[in-house]
Amino acid sequence: MFRNTTLAVTAAAALMATTAFAGSMKKDIVDTAVEAGSFETLVAAVQAADLVDTLKGDGPFTVFAPTDEAFAALPEGTIENLLLPENKDQLVAILTYHVVPGKVMSTDLTDDMEAATVQGSNVMIDLDDGVKVEEASVVTADIETSNGVIHVIDTVILPDS
Repeated sequence: MFRNTTLAVTAAAALMATTAFAGSMKKDIVDTAVEAGSFETLVAAVQAADLVDTLKGDGPFTVFAPTDEAFAALPEGTIENLLLPENKDQLVAILTYHVVPGKVMSTDLTDDMEAATVQGSNVMIDLDDGVKVEEASVVTADIETSNGVIHVIDTVILPDS
């Protein structure tokens, strides 16, 4: 019954409620993102990049998950271009730049820390004005899943080319 109630509230509140009460019934990163309903573009990109099995794997992973609105803010045509099969390597690089190995909760963060991403580059964490990952603000933190944690961000972060 609780799960039905949480589906009726906003995606962020549903994810936070799942974190607080689901216990051992937590879903993996991909299923949590799908259920939230505000990560359709991210899920489509993960599918196009063939990263679903990885993000459903044991982990643990920390995912800085851009919302659909964050993807929509990219220049027109960017998403469509990245989803083309010939751009798969670039898409994989962008998506894995949003993933840090291990489970990093907000309480583990320190100001100006660098976190190594699965892509191979580091992201800068800034705590001076809220929590920022590069230029993206964390809008919802610590959504625990069965194989890691999701932090919702408002901007797609891009690795240096």
